[in-house]
Amino acid sequence: MDTKLKAFMDGVRLKNPGEDEFLQAVQEVVETVWDFYMENPRYQKAKILDRMIEPERVIMFRVPWVDDKGEVQVNRGFRVEYNSAIGPYKGGLRFHSSVNLSGLKFLGFEQTFKNSLTSLPMGGGKGGSDFNPRGKSDMEIMRFCQSFMCELFRHIGPNTDVPAGDIGVGGREIGYLYGMYKKLRNEFTGVFTGKGREYGGSLIRPEATGYGAIYFVREMLALKGESLKGKTIALSGFGNVAWGAAIKATELGAKVITLSGPDGYIYDPDGISGEKIDYMIELRASNMDVVQPYAEKYGVQFFAGKRPWEQKVDIAIPCAIQNELNEEDARKLIANGCQLIAEASNMGCTAEAANLATKEISFGPGKAVNAGGVAVSGLEMTQNSMRLDWTREEVDAKLNQIMINIHNTCVKFGQEPSGKVNYIKGANIGGFVKVAEAMIAQGLV
Repeated sequence: MDTKLKAFMDGVRLKNPGEDEFLQAVQEVVETVWDFYMENPRYQKAKILDRMIEPERVIMFRVPWVDDKGEVQVNRGFRVEYNSAIGPYKGGLRFHSSVNLSGLKFLGFEQTFKNSLTSLPMGGGKGGSDFNPRGKSDMEIMRFCQSFMCELFRHIGPNTDVPAGDIGVGGREIGYLYGMYKKLRNEFTGVFTGKGREYGGSLIRPEATGYGAIYFVREMLALKGESLKGKTIALSGFGNVAWGAAIKATELGAKVITLSGPDGYIYDPDGISGEKIDYMIELRASNMDVVQPYAEKYGVQFFAGKRPWEQKVDIAIPCAIQNELNEEDARKLIANGCQLIAEASNMGCTAEAANLATKEISFGPGKAVNAGGVAVSGLEMTQNSMRLDWTREEVDAKLNQIMINIHNTCVKFGQEPSGKVNYIKGANIGGFVKVAEAMIAQGLV
């Protein structure tokens, strides 16, 4: 490793001890943009990397609420407003017991580059709480969301910070959060995305991350003269991302053969399509967080406690959570003939798995592959600002074009002399340039 690069990363580790997810994300970006950075004295003089890895603001607060038994509960709330150089902070809220500052800093850092790649005017942010909605009643979730918003409302706004949903935050939670925001501010604005259709939400927003991931995979294959038609795909997860990916992959002629949950994964060799995709919505709404009922309903194999990466497929798309596909998984996939791995979840692969896949096959990083969700959030912001409501076809066409443009950016900055595209490098440099130029133009702020 370059001595200056090593010294830089040593300094980052010293300032952020124990924040493994954040350090992993920073290392991936810094290593891939370093040569480009060192070739541009303007960036070095302005200390762009030093500034870019520090969030502009971190907000942490307590969230007291009362459960159905009348007991007082206390959770911790966060909002990491990472970078506003190209637009208001934009990024989801995550409600899950695993939520901590390291994870949210990693997600906000990644979001900055992802949002930049969309070419829409959105900065990077992320937030959430260690509250877990699983097993909670609607009234408990409402009381928690209202308490959470009683602090968060003072830090967000349509031109300041526009949150969205994420793990544990779906349409129900967004509705409760937005309702309390509207009451506290006495204004009806586009401050949240992922809203219900009745009050300003965009068509195809729930499916958008999955749709966008498949559009990006289609472009990766097209660059090699191939198409999705006839390809077999392993998906992990069974939430909105996997649901959207299954719909669009099937529509474009591929066959999705796995889904997974914390309990294990199902293998359906006939393909997950039609009513089986509809059943994913029922599973997600059941709040049980398991996929075994799918195996029982459709008479397919269920592998308890395992991940789907042991199956023979053409394409693997992690759709659940960070670091869910490791180096051993990647080796199994490659040995079984897999030709492409694409992260529909944020940092779905470990660094070792991503590096191996980049060398041996084709690898699409999350900040490019899963940008479709935030892209449609940006389109929702536009519709809210203009007081317009675009059709499903209009939104889908705009999403498709955004994903094509992101792929072209990755190729522009990531194509190597051999002709192969290093998508990690391409996405990181492509996202970095726009933010860096905006930061320089705005001075030392």
